[in-house]
Amino acid sequence: MIHWLSQVFSIASFNLRTIPERKGAVLASAVGIAGVAAVLVGFLSIAEGFRAAIMSSGADDIAIVLRSGADNEMTSGLTREEARMIGDAAGVARTEDGPLVSAELFVIINLPKRSTGTDANVPFRGVEKPATAIRGDIRIIEGRMFEPGRSEVIAGAGAARAFSGLEVGNTLRIGQADWTVVGIFTGGGGSAESEIWTDAAVLQPAYHRGDSFQSVHVKLTSAETFEAFTNALANNPQLEVKAMRQRDFLADQSSLLTGFIQGIGFFIAALMALGALFGALNTMYSAVAARTREIATLRALGFGASPVIVSILIESLILALAGGIVGAAAAYFAFDGFQAATINWQSFSQIAFAFAVTPQLLLSAIAWATVIGLLGGLFPAIRAARLPIAAGLRET
Repeated sequence: MIHWLSQVFSIASFNLRTIPERKGAVLASAVGIAGVAAVLVGFLSIAEGFRAAIMSSGADDIAIVLRSGADNEMTSGLTREEARMIGDAAGVARTEDGPLVSAELFVIINLPKRSTGTDANVPFRGVEKPATAIRGDIRIIEGRMFEPGRSEVIAGAGAARAFSGLEVGNTLRIGQADWTVVGIFTGGGGSAESEIWTDAAVLQPAYHRGDSFQSVHVKLTSAETFEAFTNALANNPQLEVKAMRQRDFLADQSSLLTGFIQGIGFFIAALMALGALFGALNTMYSAVAARTREIATLRALGFGASPVIVSILIESLILALAGGIVGAAAAYFAFDGFQAATINWQSFSQIAFAFAVTPQLLLSAIAWATVIGLLGGLFPAIRAARLPIAAGLRET
């Protein structure tokens, strides 16, 4: 075993020392693999960032109640009486002021993007007083909270970055009323940061909604009481509603876009990987062809076929890993934290988010590079090992 390892080390060291003589082909192969890693990480960081923006505020002890059959808030509708009965259900957390329940409206407005000046859809949410206590992560970072009963709004930090007109003190014309921006808030990096909030009682007449709502957000006494809560709603013949954990609801809302982005990312990366694989094959075949006599000489001196195969695979892997690491690192510095906005296909509104290059994405890119390196070196290595010694010694 020691003799075999010694042979592998000797041949691999010799192969690596000859890389400067083949630097053009080697560099082209490494750059191709680096491109695959960078593209893969770049695309998947979009999906990861979008999922994080949607999911970071998700909690198991918060429930969202919609009309039965509704897939999202836009297609749901609930009355004031239904919201009251939901608040009376078992499992709902309560304070001295009453149940932690917020009946909410969700409408879409148009605001110009800061980057292009073109209009885009922005979520405008009417909430009730318990809304901040229910979510638990809402923090005013500039200005103040809106006052109930007044045409005032607070803007999420993501929306304020992405859209014009959301500076504190500015007045917006929305619906049939003028609204004053009185604060900017954060929501733990979640989807709420892409929204504008106001008092639901003020938003209702502005959009002729009467006394109706689209969803009810509920704080539960604990995550374990969710089943008791849903049973209480199901057993009430006056209610035709469905309840979901906030985490599950947000995951469902993000699944369509994240799946699409991931599919596109893997498809493009696969096409580039195919090109990089041919580049690696060409590089290693050229390396083997250039060292035919040396390999044959080593075989004549007693070096086995398997050390030749392993040594060439080691060279190919080292080149691929170098390219993968460089590409992953480039993608990290280029994309991680990059601020962007995209449309949420479930609500057809803009969601502000930041690209997220996670350790899992970096490892995935390096794994892809490893596979390319293995496949790119395998067939040239087998060819080198099968080369007849006599024919190889005659090469010039």
